[in-house]
Amino acid sequence: MKKSTFGPWLAMILGAAYFLIPLIGTLEFSMRMKRGVYSFEAYKVVLGDPRFQESFSYSVMLALVTIAIGVLLVVPTAYWVQLRLPKLRPVVEFVTLLPLVIPAIVIVFGYLRMYNSQSWLPLTDTRRGTDLLLAFGYVTLALPYMYRSVDTGLRAIDVRTLTEAAESLGAGWATILFRVIFPNIRSAILSGAFLTFAIVIGEFTFAALLDRPAFGPYLQLVGANRAYEPAALAIIAFVVTWACMGLIQVFGAARGTGSKS
Repeated sequence: MKKSTFGPWLAMILGAAYFLIPLIGTLEFSMRMKRGVYSFEAYKVVLGDPRFQESFSYSVMLALVTIAIGVLLVVPTAYWVQLRLPKLRPVVEFVTLLPLVIPAIVIVFGYLRMYNSQSWLPLTDTRRGTDLLLAFGYVTLALPYMYRSVDTGLRAIDVRTLTEAAESLGAGWATILFRVIFPNIRSAILSGAFLTFAIVIGEFTFAALLDRPAFGPYLQLVGANRAYEPAALAIIAFVVTWACMGLIQVFGAARGTGSKS
């Protein structure tokens, strides 16, 4: 008997409506800054605000630093666990899940307690030190997503055979990692990187409590004092986030096509 497709289509339509109707309403409201006409005046005001440019640039820079630290930390760890220490996989997976169950405010207060001016490593005494602390905080928040992306990519390839083949040709561990493993899990690394980027752009708690000029606190500040600009910022943040998701699909598809060829 032919199965009815009414149920799946209804669920998809309801899900799309639940997601799109508030988004369309926000977009429509953001364009009503000039009374009686629709315009992009709110976007013009936001994009021309020096504080927006400063905070967004700062968050982008910090996101790139976070991605670099996360990749250099996670890829060797996941590779070594899969190759030599498979019995430790449950332990590593448990550790990487902790940022999902421990509130961000608890983590950042722990950082402030551990690295304040009276501690053995006073990172919060300088702006660069606080920036570094914030970057490591973001690495912690993104760890579950980065690790699972990389781990999934490593499970999709024959790590042991690739390693043995590279070793038989005289390659060292650094060469194996950067010239064999990294290229074969490129799409997985990019997936984790774009998810990390989206997390950093929208994060508020860490940046606010560490008093750094990131995009999240700026978004909250504008939302508390303006009417139409926060809606414009919400749409901009949405576009940035979904652009990252789209790039994951593009690079993943390109990687898949390249592998088949």
